[in-house]
Amino acid sequence: MVNTRPRTKKTRNQSGALIASNDDLLIEILLRLPLTSVLRFKSVSKNWSSLLSRQPFTLLYKNVSISPGFYVRNMYIPFDVENQIALPICNLDIHPHPCSIRIVQSCNGLLLCCSKHGIQGERKYSVLNPTTRQIALIPSVLGGRKVHKNIRFMGLAFHQTECVDYKVVCFHRAKPDEDMFRIQIYSSETRRWKISDESFSFSAPYYESLGSGVYWNQALYWAPFSINPLYFKIDTEELQSLSFPVEVAVESLGDSPHGAMPLYFGGSRGHLHLVLKANRSETHLHLNVYEMLNDRSGWFVKYRVDLDELLNSYPEISTCFYEFQLLDVVRGEEEDETFMVIRIPGNNIIRYDVANKSGKQIYDLSSFIDGPINHAEVHRYIETIVSV
Repeated sequence: MVNTRPRTKKTRNQSGALIASNDDLLIEILLRLPLTSVLRFKSVSKNWSSLLSRQPFTLLYKNVSISPGFYVRNMYIPFDVENQIALPICNLDIHPHPCSIRIVQSCNGLLLCCSKHGIQGERKYSVLNPTTRQIALIPSVLGGRKVHKNIRFMGLAFHQTECVDYKVVCFHRAKPDEDMFRIQIYSSETRRWKISDESFSFSAPYYESLGSGVYWNQALYWAPFSINPLYFKIDTEELQSLSFPVEVAVESLGDSPHGAMPLYFGGSRGHLHLVLKANRSETHLHLNVYEMLNDRSGWFVKYRVDLDELLNSYPEISTCFYEFQLLDVVRGEEEDETFMVIRIPGNNIIRYDVANKSGKQIYDLSSFIDGPINHAEVHRYIETIVSV
């Protein structure tokens, strides 16, 4: 005979306890919840917090690749002003020194930040997750103040599957008056710096940094472009030469006006992009978006983008073309969801959808920022629940 008696409170409690004690079953349930619920459930217990912060949950969670917006000089701007995804942190006030902080690099949901405080304004670095509101302070590099004041590059390497323990890579001059650079690597797994056997020569003024970093395919790339561009492979700790499309003349990587000057260099959804102006005309906005092959053997044209139609909606571009800036190329989950983030004269930010060839203003920065925006000041925000 089938038992048709209703379940008692005791029975329901036993069922709930059974689910809560079964990590595999619990993961299957929580994977189906929105990000805000997952973050809230972290406070249920220490076990739940640990479960939701470590693998395999962080690798399986489906919402980790959403890119709802970007930061410009620490100010958050959503990509879609009509359907904004709630951002747990729109400024960086959780940092112990929020007034002096600046974002150095964004890497798959984590931010590498820098602040000046302490003795003679010594720079302090940290890794921040805006989604979980967590921050990890990075200890000073090996070698003390003598090495610290010669730092010219700090880059962050992180990926959910290929670099799950984030790393911070430091390039510093061996001596203040030399072009030889040494490399140090910090690992979140060991919480320590180590000195790499690799070193390289790079001619740059003593006061100039090597620009911001771009992590892609287990390697860290940096700008500005040089006559002998390199990238650093994280897994093998090796420096390799980086090739460019033939349209990028060697002279254009220095101060010469010849050749096609890159407008953008960055990654999105596992793709590395380089954007060039397709012609030298000041009155036409024809761009070639190159994508690097996964084996790094070369580039191919992924998109040919004609932005001339923007001139009809935003005629100020034609009179101040030199103020046109391509800030970001964002690949969508589907091929027809790719878009560009563009700054036009007047500091208006435009989202241009590549497939339907339409643009719309998403933000007016005129009251906040005066003049051009440095590419090193633009950092994409991606939701991720990993702990730092």
